Amino acid sequence: MNTSVVTPVPDTEPVVAALVAALVDALGDAVVTDPDRMLAYRRDQSLLTPAGMPLALVRARDTDDVVATLTIAHRHGIPVVTRGAGTGLAGAANALDGGIVLSVEKMNAIVEIDTKSRTATVQPGVINGDLAAAAAERGLWYVPDPGSRAVSTIGGNLATNAGGTCCAKYGVTADHVARIKAVLADGRIIHTGAVTRKNVAGLNLTQLLVGSEGTLAVIVEATVRLRAAAAAAATVVASFPETAQAVAAVLAIREQAEPCLVELMDRTTIAAVNDMTRMGLDDTAGALLLVQCDGRDAAAEAQVCARACTAAGATEVYDTADPVEGEEFMAARRVALTALERCGSTLLDDLAVPVPRLPEMLAAIEAIAARHELLIGTFGHAADGNLHPTIVFDAADEVVAGHARQAFDEMVAECLALGGSISGEHGIGVLKQPYLETQVGTVERALMQRIKAAFDPSGILNPGRGI
Repeated sequence: MNTSVVTPVPDTEPVVAALVAALVDALGDAVVTDPDRMLAYRRDQSLLTPAGMPLALVRARDTDDVVATLTIAHRHGIPVVTRGAGTGLAGAANALDGGIVLSVEKMNAIVEIDTKSRTATVQPGVINGDLAAAAAERGLWYVPDPGSRAVSTIGGNLATNAGGTCCAKYGVTADHVARIKAVLADGRIIHTGAVTRKNVAGLNLTQLLVGSEGTLAVIVEATVRLRAAAAAAATVVASFPETAQAVAAVLAIREQAEPCLVELMDRTTIAAVNDMTRMGLDDTAGALLLVQCDGRDAAAEAQVCARACTAAGATEVYDTADPVEGEEFMAARRVALTALERCGSTLLDDLAVPVPRLPEMLAAIEAIAARHELLIGTFGHAADGNLHPTIVFDAADEVVAGHARQAFDEMVAECLALGGSISGEHGIGVLKQPYLETQVGTVERALMQRIKAAFDPSGILNPGRGI
């Protein structure tokens, strides 16, 4: 059963004109039909996924606009793709031919920050970093910190259940969501969850919506949990001759301490970051680890991590409790993807394996790069086994692009063979649909599609994506 397939809108002038007229009557200048103006809304950051030409773009200003859009779409059977900032990497926000792209970027209000309950209520277009800054002004901390924090939206983070550097200790986006307000495919509004710390009333619809990639409903507001401002952090930077030694250090650190982040960069990524930033990182190293500890005992815990790195074979280990200096080191990791993008087109993978299997996954990535004669830079969240091997290639060369896609497939297959997940935080979208059933199972996927049908019986919400 495939409930995600929608019959395309008949491409006839009278039908198209009637649909556009209905949208314009309801939404006015929020509707865009000029192909040139819609161009920037046709696809996300995923290069090797198809993007169609939408019938219209709706730039929603409020919940009423979303309700009106979905009511009209449902009446006429028009597919709707919801879009935030377009920073996704799996094609989940790519436009469909004859459909509507529903942009929620203008719904960007921080409705309330409640310091007593430590919650923030926000619209989906709020930038993650803006929420984090607003919380920090009140002595609070919004934890989820994807690498795209400065540009990605809370709605997009919710749609993919985004992660970030602090996941191993503090969890992913889903772990910080209290309530969601959403609009169903037929225009009805629902509210899920509760602001209370404990809530087991009925099925957990909130957790179904988080990570659903716009296939179940359109999120128009979310209440997220905040924490007390993080205590000062202590940072450790360690260089290793080989990635296997760096992973040995990660395993030792996990046994002896609980850092808030442990980030890894391989030789290729180090070189790219150095070339862009001139930071003076050790580009003779096979791998670099960045470790941060927080809390009252951060400095002492960092010393434990530093000793673990030395024992694992690090050639250079440096630690600091200076927050400015620590942030400067973390900047190297945050620009990893940008640095690799300067080398050519990129196809970024998002693989999660059990942490003890990291050495095998990293070795497989190196072998795949050599076999296909491709540049692959690997970085990621070593403490939770989530790697981002990034293939650098010439997208204009069809043969090379084919090798890139084959290498991508082989890395995913190796990840599954190691008991891993095909996506740790970027979602399935279009890019990873071919592998989904292999991981979750045939019966299980059919069950997911039945859940989709319960939320969206006509199958108009982001059809053909996610599940």
